[in-house]
Amino acid sequence: MDVNAVREAFPALKQKQVFMDNAGGAQVLKSVIDSMMLYLTTNNVQLGASYPVAKISTNLFNAGHASGAHYINAKPEEVVLGPSTTQMFRNLSVALKTEPGDEFVLSKLDHEANVAAWKQLAEWKGLTIKWWVPSQDTNSNPKLVSEDLKKLLSDKTRLVACTHTSNILGSITDVAPLAELIHSTSPRALFCVDAVAYAPHAAIDVKQLGVDFYSFSWYKVYGPHVSMLYVSEKAQKEIVSLGHYFKPGNTLEEKLGLAAANYECVQAVPEIISYLQKVGWDAIARQEEEIQEVLLDFLRSKPDIIKIYGDPSSDRRLRVPVISWRIKGRSSLAVIDAIEAKSNYGCRSGHFYSKRLCEEVLGIKDGDDGVIRCSLLHYNTKEEVQGLVDVLKDIIEKGEGRVPDDEYRKLTADW
Repeated sequence: MDVNAVREAFPALKQKQVFMDNAGGAQVLKSVIDSMMLYLTTNNVQLGASYPVAKISTNLFNAGHASGAHYINAKPEEVVLGPSTTQMFRNLSVALKTEPGDEFVLSKLDHEANVAAWKQLAEWKGLTIKWWVPSQDTNSNPKLVSEDLKKLLSDKTRLVACTHTSNILGSITDVAPLAELIHSTSPRALFCVDAVAYAPHAAIDVKQLGVDFYSFSWYKVYGPHVSMLYVSEKAQKEIVSLGHYFKPGNTLEEKLGLAAANYECVQAVPEIISYLQKVGWDAIARQEEEIQEVLLDFLRSKPDIIKIYGDPSSDRRLRVPVISWRIKGRSSLAVIDAIEAKSNYGCRSGHFYSKRLCEEVLGIKDGDDGVIRCSLLHYNTKEEVQGLVDVLKDIIEKGEGRVPDDEYRKLTADW
């Protein structure tokens, strides 16, 4: 991969800031920015009218919608777009048909987007929640596997929700075998997967995965702030329409979209897909494996004072370059403050909306202090990551970010 050529496609990378908080949002392609500007300049009207500009706008929106669906190997009628994955899951939860006695299986490795909506629905309707917590390596490298899930499934299971990739651990969940287990064990069960942290790093085929619901946000994948939710044809029969009473409710947009898909964002989706096809996922995976190894190699070299959360390997079949750790005796927030005082490297600390994972699985007592996270994308360079490593070495050597022992014990359990 020609990284310099890749970086030319992202205008924001020309500034001094080094972007290492990409799991919170990727930088945007120039082609996407240009597309949105052109749309807002020439075609910014309501869709569906018969006059010429409206026809153009409608066609652009429909093309964006269709390209997003085809990208994940879905039909256009199986996809709806909206403002965020959090909102799409909330809409979905309100629309899901349930019966008394139904059970939800929720993962404690997940971002709260794929937990809170289902937990709220269960409370409203008096349903049972079963928590899916890995039984092995729980405080360092927990993984969502079939052996733990099968103990929770029953003929009452209505929904199983989990992440394709943890936004703290970076670990990739093997989704397809889980889908097969769920559907073969519990006939009424529907499988909902949050792919927000996975989508920026690999191709997606929802048919191959066998999921019922699958969502991610394009603003994590080099695009604007819009998300996409897949609902299989089978699963669409299990939801009611949230649309206006005079709408027939025959489409997923009428059922769940609620006119929340931003026009200029949706019509720009083909530009993202064109870029990904040009660069190629194999090249992206190779680059990401190389750059994450630079950081992971350093973190592995200091097991006495650094704890890695997630797989310590840089193998892209096991993890994406969303890398989290803590330094013994240091506050994560204080370490981030030290990094920013010394450099232009933009990392972050906290629980990243996976507070249950931090506090209830990893044993980090103060989820707000949480972990130090560096999240990389293929436009990051080995030189940038080595620069971060050099800054970390200096921080450790100088004892920066250190807190008193009694205060540290309040932040996290010993490892």
